Amino acid sequence: MKTSSTLAGPFEPTTRATEVRASLPQYGTSLQRFAKRCLDLIGALGGLIVLAPIFALVALAVWLRMGRPILFRQMRAGYNEEPFRLLKFRTMTNGRSPNGELLSDSERLTPLGRFLRSTSLDELPQLINVLCGNLSLVGPRPLPLRYLPRYSERQKLRHRVRPGITGLAQVNGRNQLEWEQRLELDVQYCEQISLRMDLKILAATAREVALRRGAFDSGKAQEFWGTQGKPADSPDSYPVEENELVHLS
Repeated sequence: MKTSSTLAGPFEPTTRATEVRASLPQYGTSLQRFAKRCLDLIGALGGLIVLAPIFALVALAVWLRMGRPILFRQMRAGYNEEPFRLLKFRTMTNGRSPNGELLSDSERLTPLGRFLRSTSLDELPQLINVLCGNLSLVGPRPLPLRYLPRYSERQKLRHRVRPGITGLAQVNGRNQLEWEQRLELDVQYCEQISLRMDLKILAATAREVALRRGAFDSGKAQEFWGTQGKPADSPDSYPVEENELVHLS
């Protein structure tokens, strides 16, 4: 799958939502969006109640192994490209080099963190995001704000639905897919959105998680640079940190 993309310079994410709303189509009917939100509320609330013992055990394990904070919070691009704070259980330390620079993700990823990622248990706090309306159970995964200027016009369509905990890309290869394939599946989901599709994706997600297929636990995520490729002086990936704004240039 080939798409076109352009790299852009610094931008102000808080001013983009109105422009995006006006320039891109709205996917799904009002009834579909209402039904989807009902599914989100029922699923998230039910999940938090049923999984409360696991939630508590993971929180305790993170606190004992890594201390506070227990949750990792990072700004991500949501519906209409509006920034929101994504929640996860911490999987890495905040270790730094002697000169104060954050160590690479692979150096900071703990054995507990690797287990949480491989089982997707680190994603459990995102049920809180769903209740707050930042996320849906199903939708394109929310990505870092710095990716926004790098999308092609078609790839930008992924932000015309609420992002999700899981999505079409996550049940069709997940992190084993190339970036262009993942983003194209995100757009295809937007174009075909329905309650029936959401239920199918949720069922497929349960199977993928049980089999631990496609989960990312190596501690190094490949940076998305757009189809023009990364600049010569840029890293293959940035260390993950809560202050996403440091990479918005």
